[in-house]
Amino acid sequence: MEPFWKTKSLEEMTPREWESLCDGCGKCCLAKLEDEDTGQIHWTSVACRLFDIGTCRCSDYENRFATVSDCVRLTPQNVRTITWLPATCAYRLLANGEELYWWHPLVSGSGETVHEAGISMKGRVKTSESNLAEPEDYLQYMLEEEP
Repeated sequence: MEPFWKTKSLEEMTPREWESLCDGCGKCCLAKLEDEDTGQIHWTSVACRLFDIGTCRCSDYENRFATVSDCVRLTPQNVRTITWLPATCAYRLLANGEELYWWHPLVSGSGETVHEAGISMKGRVKTSESNLAEPEDYLQYMLEEEP
């Protein structure tokens, strides 16, 4: 029997199936800067104040939208248009008709393979947005490329 992500569209998935697509890389929880002139996205090593650096997950997932005003709820519709989703993101991959990578927990059977493969932000976050006072402070944490 084929796994659900190969037989269902994003729109057909149950909430539980949808949530299981998240590989736990933590890249969505990084601050990203957008060039106003070009629209280019610049990644930083600055994490959302709710990001748990030990688990690479949100520390208050159920209440994140009430706590973080710019937290984005991923939907089958917006994952097709959000430009900052990582290239390795399962939502983006499936929306584009691509396969999940071997390290994705649904494929590997382990939530640790995303970290073992070096895909996640575990150990790579330099600071939290709660430690930064001014928008300019983010510039020192810009990354050369998507992590």
